Amino acid sequence: MGGDIELEKARARFGLLAVVVSNLAIAAIAAFGVWQLDGDKSVIVGVLTAAFTAVSGTTTAYLGIKAVSNTAKSMAMSESQRRAESAAPAQPASPPGP
Repeated sequence: MGGDIELEKARARFGLLAVVVSNLAIAAIAAFGVWQLDGDKSVIVGVLTAAFTAVSGTTTAYLGIKAVSNTAKSMAMSESQRRAESAAPAQPASPPGP
């Protein structure tokens, strides 16, 4: 059970790291593109809009997938606990004393 928790922590860390690195890469490329455009405002707006869309889409996808994964895991755990409790034999009542 402890290995499962460590695996989930590693998945969460590396997933978040992937999102942060990709967002930084998108921001760096957008900044470089804006710098190279030399003040063409209509194209700069397009570049920044596309960068914002990419960053928000990536982040939203990660958070959505993570939320669904956490929900599914908690539902599976509660279902397995419920099944284990219902599968356990009921304690017979002690017979009344003389």
